[in-house]
Amino acid sequence: MAKKKSDFIDIKAILREYASKWYWFVISIAVCGALGFVYAKIKKPVYAVNANVIISQDNKGGMAALGSLGDLFGSNSKVDDEIFVISSHSVYRDVAKDLGINKKHYVKGGFLNTKFLYPDYPLDVVFTPAIADTLRKGITFKINLDKNGLADITAKAGKKEIADVKDSKLPATLTTDFGVFVVDTTAAYVPGKALKSTVSIISYDLAAENLAKEVAASIASKRSNAIRLGIRTINPEYGIDVLNQVIERYNLRGIAEKNLQAQKTAKFIDDRLAIITGDLNEAESTIQQYKEDRGIVDVRAEAQYQTGKQHTYEAALVNAETQAEVVKMTGEFISNPENAYALIPMTVDNKSLQDGIKLYNETVLKRMEIAATAKPGNRALVQIDAQIGAMRDNIATSVKRTYDNLQVGIRDIRRQVNSASGQLGNVPRQEREFLNMKRQQEVKQQLYLFLLEKREETAMMLANAVPKGLIVDEAYTLTEPVSIGKKMILLIALFIGLCLPPFVLYLRKVLRTKFDTKEEVEDLVDVPVLGEICQDRSGDSLVVSATDTSSTTELFRLMRSNLLFVLGDRNEKVIMVTSTTSGEGKSFVSINLAATLSLLDKRVLIIGMDIRKPRLAEYFNIHPRFGLTQYLSSDSITLDSLIVNDPRIASLDIITAGPIPPNPAELLASKKLDEMMAELRERYDYIIIDSAPVGMVSDTFTLDRLADATVYVVRANYTSRSDLRFAEEIYRDHRLKKLTVAVNGTATRRGYGYGYGEKKKS
Repeated sequence: MAKKKSDFIDIKAILREYASKWYWFVISIAVCGALGFVYAKIKKPVYAVNANVIISQDNKGGMAALGSLGDLFGSNSKVDDEIFVISSHSVYRDVAKDLGINKKHYVKGGFLNTKFLYPDYPLDVVFTPAIADTLRKGITFKINLDKNGLADITAKAGKKEIADVKDSKLPATLTTDFGVFVVDTTAAYVPGKALKSTVSIISYDLAAENLAKEVAASIASKRSNAIRLGIRTINPEYGIDVLNQVIERYNLRGIAEKNLQAQKTAKFIDDRLAIITGDLNEAESTIQQYKEDRGIVDVRAEAQYQTGKQHTYEAALVNAETQAEVVKMTGEFISNPENAYALIPMTVDNKSLQDGIKLYNETVLKRMEIAATAKPGNRALVQIDAQIGAMRDNIATSVKRTYDNLQVGIRDIRRQVNSASGQLGNVPRQEREFLNMKRQQEVKQQLYLFLLEKREETAMMLANAVPKGLIVDEAYTLTEPVSIGKKMILLIALFIGLCLPPFVLYLRKVLRTKFDTKEEVEDLVDVPVLGEICQDRSGDSLVVSATDTSSTTELFRLMRSNLLFVLGDRNEKVIMVTSTTSGEGKSFVSINLAATLSLLDKRVLIIGMDIRKPRLAEYFNIHPRFGLTQYLSSDSITLDSLIVNDPRIASLDIITAGPIPPNPAELLASKKLDEMMAELRERYDYIIIDSAPVGMVSDTFTLDRLADATVYVVRANYTSRSDLRFAEEIYRDHRLKKLTVAVNGTATRRGYGYGYGEKKKS
């Protein structure tokens, strides 16, 4: 079954691992601290600049007061619309052009210290405004001015160099594919001072796009009509000028929109006054000529008594005809195709019709705002065009209906006037003719006076136009920077330097496919771990001796104790040593484990049964006459002739594998091998079999019949985790007897050898 992970976290083991990598922490803290120090030195403090504006709300009455009408067309609140206007591309473009912030000036003040200068700078690049209107790429001028006033100038458009001037006196003229640029000093330049300056130039449109990213516009609160503007910058003066200019441009635009309707009305009134003036002059001239022709001095005094009854009717008739004429002029204005999206002059003396015209004009103004920033075919523009068309048709219908009603009223009044006139049968004919002419003259005069009054009202509206945005707070800078302070940057850098090694160690542990400690093996598999052997750098195959107290020898002794516990019964004496693949130290462990057992005054034999790739003779540096494969293949070779003694350890004997046979599997499965092992069991206390790796051939599984226990060698930072899972499968399926794992090649740790010194080399 799968290895169950414990919820217990071994803090001491983690701390030991970190302590072993102490130099990682030192390097990480030093590097991160240095980077934090450099960043703190070059980083400029960032300040928050804010401004607050309240949007004035026009009072609405009549039809405009029906709030649901705007909702029918899906319109947003006025403040939301004004945020869209105040942060529009056209406003930002005008701001960039007014302040000239499509040019940025930087001066190098020392190592890793570059300053953004505004509004005063020592060097400038001058060019015609047309270049900024048509510029497609940003241009960067790098100017290196020495104390003698000689400048090296390099200009690049993107990565392409477009101009290069050496040792030039200022002003210097640079002719490029983009136009002519002049580099010169300003009033802020200190003569005789060397400096390095960079001037970057972009188009007004790109500068507007950058402002859209820098400037934040938001509603102060849900129920407020206030707009809050903010910008974060390393140069507070720059931020203050930008926000103030944004508000100014927004207000100028609002005033222009408000004046547009009044200007249209004024023009309409002036045009009509010119016509009415001519008509009035003509009527007065006709009356004068009529009196002169007939010798009439004071017709009204003579007919006062007869005409007194009809004064009321005539006054009503004059008023009705005046209103009819105004309505007629309004209808002519609406029906003119050239005025399809123009503002309708508000001259009609009809409350209902005035409210409709006011709502129509507000919708036309909103269309103008959308059209200023929208492209042709914009969905919102198409919708509002349809809305304006429908409203214009409704107003035209209302105008026609009002005019028809006025005509009906006029006919009724005229009928009453004619009825009253019939009673004046004794009044001379010329008096009646005079009265008709006089009435026409009064109508023209009343209309003339009405238009003069409206013209004065319109002039007052133009003179008293106020901005939509009422400034609550001009742009101001918060006292404390909003960016992180230098001390905090350094502390964060040191903290990162402290946290980085554990993170890297954890990531390394998660991503790697191998292991490096015995504890990891114990966590990964259920196979009992016999022990571990640290790395031995002596280069010797046999490192165990009776007088050696090195960490490697002590670990082999510890492994020997564990192995004897595993064997248990004294009749269990054959230990087979194997691994997954070559290179894991299987033969090294076999040799030194055999040597460790022999130190107990036991007769120990090590047999090289890796007959496909024999290395035991090479490791012991011996050259026996016969080997195991020769013995198993021939009946003439005796068992004693195979056994060789190691002169370094008297109680340790060796049987090498011999030449590589053509049929290794058959030899290892032969009955003669079983008979040989039975005899050897009688002679020796312990027998170590150095077998082939189980991951490469099946020989080891064949030899399992001869062994009492199996030691499976794995090597730190060499054996993969998949190989460990293979060993787990063998253990779970009981394919090898009493399987245990020996971990080879681990790092030397304090505590190995129990305080005794390493073996001294002679």
